[in-house]
Amino acid sequence: MASNPLNSLELSRQWNKTLMFSSRQMNWNGILVEQCQSPASAFEMELPALSDHWLYFHTGDPAPLVQKRDDHLHESTLHQRDSLLVPAGQPSYWCQAPDMSDIICAPLHICLKPALIQQVAEVSDIDSTRFELVHGFGRQDVQLHQIGMLIFAELRSGGMMGQLYIESLTQALVIHLLRRYSTLAKPIASPNNRLTNAQLQQAIDYIHAHLNRDLSLTELASVVNISPTYFASLFKKVIGISPHQYVIKQRVERAEVMLKGTDLAIADIALQVGFSSQSHLTQQFKRLTGVTPKQVR
Repeated sequence: MASNPLNSLELSRQWNKTLMFSSRQMNWNGILVEQCQSPASAFEMELPALSDHWLYFHTGDPAPLVQKRDDHLHESTLHQRDSLLVPAGQPSYWCQAPDMSDIICAPLHICLKPALIQQVAEVSDIDSTRFELVHGFGRQDVQLHQIGMLIFAELRSGGMMGQLYIESLTQALVIHLLRRYSTLAKPIASPNNRLTNAQLQQAIDYIHAHLNRDLSLTELASVVNISPTYFASLFKKVIGISPHQYVIKQRVERAEVMLKGTDLAIADIALQVGFSSQSHLTQQFKRLTGVTPKQVR
C-alpha cells in the first residue's frame, strides 16, 4: 500500500537539522520557506513522495551528492547557487559521501503547493491536467537563484516588504518553474484580457483608502472579483508596474505630503501610510525621490 505523501513540515523533520529561519508563522499563501543548518555529515536517505513541490538551494561549500530517480543514479557536486527541484508526488533517494562534518551546510528550502502552480497555469490559459513539473538536479540557474535569494531576504527581514511583495515574488517563481522545469510544449503567454476602467478605478480607490494596511494580492483581487494571479498580470499590463510597486509609490507620495504639511514624527507617518517602520519608509522614499524624509523637512 502506498504511504501518504510527506508534507512540507514533515520534510523539515526528516532532515533533522537546526531550523534557522522559517515562514511558518508568516501566513504566506501557498509557499513555505525555511533555512536549516547542520554539519555536512555522510548520510543515505529515501524520501517518500512529497505533497508539495520542493526546491533546494545550495548555499555552502561544494558537496558531493547522489540522487536516484526512475532507477537511475545521478551524481553531482553541488556548488554555490546550484539548485534542486523535486516535484510533488515523486519519491526520491539521496546519498552524500564521504563525511564532511567539518563543513557547515545551510541550504534554503522552498516548498510550493500544487494548487498554487495550477492557479498560475490556469490564468495563463494552460490546462493544469496536461503538464507536470520535472526534476531539476544540480542546475546553475541564475534567474531561479535570484528569485530564491529575494524570497530568502524577505524571510530574514521578517516580511518587512509586506504580503504584496512576497506574493509577487512567488508568482515570478512559479512562472519561471513552468517555463523551465515543466513538460509544457509552448511558452507561457500573458492573458489577453484587460481590466475595465471601472475595475481599475475600484482597485486604485481601494488601495488609496487602505494604504495603512498590509495589502495582499488576494485582498485587491477580491475587490474586482478575479483571481490574485490574474489581477497582478492585468494590473501591470494597464498601469505599467506591479501592484506592489504601485502601492509603494502611493505610500511614498502620501508620506511626502504629510512630511510637508504636518508636524507628525516620521515614524508615525511611516506607520500611517503602511510602511512597517521608519527605516522601511526611508529606504523606499530615497529610492523613489533621491532624498530622505528628513531632507524633505
